[in-house]
Amino acid sequence: MNSSSGLFSKFTSANGINYLNIGLMLISLVAAYILPFEVFLFSYAVLGPLHYLTEISWLEKKSYFIKSKKDIWIFVLMVVAITIGMFNAHSKINSFIASFLFSGFIYAFVILYTQKIAIKLLFVVLAFMVSMIFSFNQYPNFPFLLFAIWLPTIIHVYFFTGGFILFGALKSKSASGIISFVVFVLCGIICFIYLPENFGMAVTEYGKKAYSFFKLLNTTLYSTFGFGNMSTSDDSLYYAPNALAIMRFIAFAYTYHYLNWFSKTTVIKWNEISKQRMILIIVLWILSVVLYAFSYRIGFYALFLLSMLHVFFEFPLNHQTFIGIGRELKSITKKG
Repeated sequence: MNSSSGLFSKFTSANGINYLNIGLMLISLVAAYILPFEVFLFSYAVLGPLHYLTEISWLEKKSYFIKSKKDIWIFVLMVVAITIGMFNAHSKINSFIASFLFSGFIYAFVILYTQKIAIKLLFVVLAFMVSMIFSFNQYPNFPFLLFAIWLPTIIHVYFFTGGFILFGALKSKSASGIISFVVFVLCGIICFIYLPENFGMAVTEYGKKAYSFFKLLNTTLYSTFGFGNMSTSDDSLYYAPNALAIMRFIAFAYTYHYLNWFSKTTVIKWNEISKQRMILIIVLWILSVVLYAFSYRIGFYALFLLSMLHVFFEFPLNHQTFIGIGRELKSITKKG
């Protein structure tokens, strides 16, 4: 009994969790190399919904890391508008997706520092006007790619996750934390420098069909990284070496993003909620997985609003994390 208790303590200690996460990074990377498309699709459909539900529950318990919970309703309105646009391809709302995301990101920063409603609304309006003046909503303008496509996807799962790892390491002055951050960055880089031929399993026809909702992420990253131009109808997206490198990176980033959240349960204690709330989360999660199993299209659309809500609700925490990184680095510089 004592030995098992001691083993549990080692795994749940700060160093233990950091080393556990290094292992999870490597597992995610290997899985992404073997089955990049299917690993992503599995992680998104199975781990994703449980992550959304538990993180939103945890953020609510933490008052979303803002001064007033009421401020969160602006995020809700923006996400509802974006979701309406997703369900109706001909809706004019689709023309403002980048504007909503940019405005929400700016608004999340403003509400960290003020409780004055007039100031909050002023910044939302100004941000929206800036996005319109500088044509944020025109594809393939860089602002559109940055806010409409990359911010709620790869920036959220890779760069913000990296920020959380780095901030935790700097704040705790943990060597194992710094090592885990370095490994995390290297895993992302390896996806682009190690390009083995005929490695892993080819994507299935089901994988191609299910991945149709995400192809724009791949093609925009493909051109941005200087690999050339690729359309979403180009079948080489599924087998070209550089296209597979991007897919491995996406699969690694998403899979580890979810695993990282669940690995830190003992630290952030998102599971410390009422029995009723936990049952509700489990029931909704099972229902979500069933929907994806029945039809990936139905699952994607049914969970889109929840997915986008958790992205918006996390914005204030994202800002606080990078502010914290700056503060810690400044402190280190002063001491040096």
